Amino acid sequence: MNAVNGRILIVDDDDDTAVLLRDSLRKRGFDVDSVTSAQQCLELLRSEPIDVVVTDVQMSGMSGIDLCQELRKRHPDLLPLVLTGQGGLDTAIAAIRAGAYDFITKPVKVDALAIAVGRALEHLSLRREVKRLRSAVDRDVPIEGIAGNSPAIRETIEMIRRVADSDATVLVTGESGTGKELVARALHDLSPRREQPFVAVNCAAMPAPLLESELFGHVRGAFTDAKRSRAGLFVQAGAGTIFLDEIGEMPIEMQVKLLRVLQSRKVRPVGGDEEVPFDARVVTATNRDLETEVEEKRFREDLFYRINVVAIPVPPLRSRAGDILLLAQYFLERISQRSNKGVRGISGPAARLLMDYDWPGNVRELENCMERAVALSRLDEITVDDLPAKVQEHQSAKIVIAAESPGELITLDEMERRYVRQVLAAAGGNKTHAARILGIDRRSLYRRLEEPRDKPHGPDAGRTTAVGTSPPSNTTNGSSPTPPVVRPPSGSDAEQPR
Repeated sequence: MNAVNGRILIVDDDDDTAVLLRDSLRKRGFDVDSVTSAQQCLELLRSEPIDVVVTDVQMSGMSGIDLCQELRKRHPDLLPLVLTGQGGLDTAIAAIRAGAYDFITKPVKVDALAIAVGRALEHLSLRREVKRLRSAVDRDVPIEGIAGNSPAIRETIEMIRRVADSDATVLVTGESGTGKELVARALHDLSPRREQPFVAVNCAAMPAPLLESELFGHVRGAFTDAKRSRAGLFVQAGAGTIFLDEIGEMPIEMQVKLLRVLQSRKVRPVGGDEEVPFDARVVTATNRDLETEVEEKRFREDLFYRINVVAIPVPPLRSRAGDILLLAQYFLERISQRSNKGVRGISGPAARLLMDYDWPGNVRELENCMERAVALSRLDEITVDDLPAKVQEHQSAKIVIAAESPGELITLDEMERRYVRQVLAAAGGNKTHAARILGIDRRSLYRRLEEPRDKPHGPDAGRTTAVGTSPPSNTTNGSSPTPPVVRPPSGSDAEQPR
């Protein structure tokens, strides 16, 4: 009996030869079937798992070499063997270039064929074991650029590892600066496509006509500057990954074209008549709430469901409080090494300020903050003076219901606004989920998040400051209070009240 398991398929338009080879290999313990055309082979592979295909080169219809090319594109894990006539060295070389694993000369000796098939199965088994071990290693290796131990980020990392091997379209959601492109790159690097290109394009960075040409390509003469044909990014990505960032900003007319491309897996270059197939995996990202965009008719519902096969939310930094210092130290070490400065740590007071800050710019803002701090630092650790003024002067958004001094209290409107922000943070920035928790619709959520346009003056003007900070006194000799004058700290840009 054959020691290596696997299914074999004989493809030969001579039925007698196909049956003879099939029966001879069966006697030697192989699991073998046979068909009489390349088309029958491709149809069978849609529903049946096959490990090795043994095909004749000279066949009516699709040749064996053409079949090898199709198998390489559609079933890259399958190994083809070709049967060639004696003296057909050029044909054998062409077959190897087309993706064949090995070739056997005619007239076929069954023992030689059995040895070649057994060798192909052993090679396939070894390749699959290497892939399995690599996947096991990848599960234990930290993902480049994504660090943290908080439950929110662990859930994101787990989702990345679960879907990396899949070809499903992924929608990465999250606020600006949370690291959505890092997630897309991790999906690519942990997938079987890791050796192929990773192509990223910002859908908000160019108008619709230019974006169409960039994504789908164009033919020569399609427009004034089209002096030569150019393949689009979908085709350039090959068997890799194409990342469509800020897809929520894509013009509506481009959304229609993208939907057709994702449905057909083919692109039509601008000015061209023929469609070109592509094999890249599609990953998209947005900082918008696309469900709201669909309701407001700014994003197509059919496209939303096409790209949202698997959703990976990236949590904002404010909902990852336990990761802030870990990330800060990670950036500190990397930046310090790059700039040849001996900054090794963060002082206690500076660490407390980093923990208390809300980080509206998320991980990107934290990295910028640490780069600035390293540049300004004169010691071997980051101090409070090295941090940006807005981090030093940040006022907590926590709600205090009871306080000894009336000056510590805030207005009812401000309390409501802060609570809505806290719920939104707990929901990972998902406005739909936050509105559902609050028992209101999204329009009401947006309205409650807006700052009041007309700030109150007089004694209540300072009541919207953070807890523990009394409003500035502007009363002189018993005169009526006047609105406070807000000046930016020396050497910094003016900051809007939070």
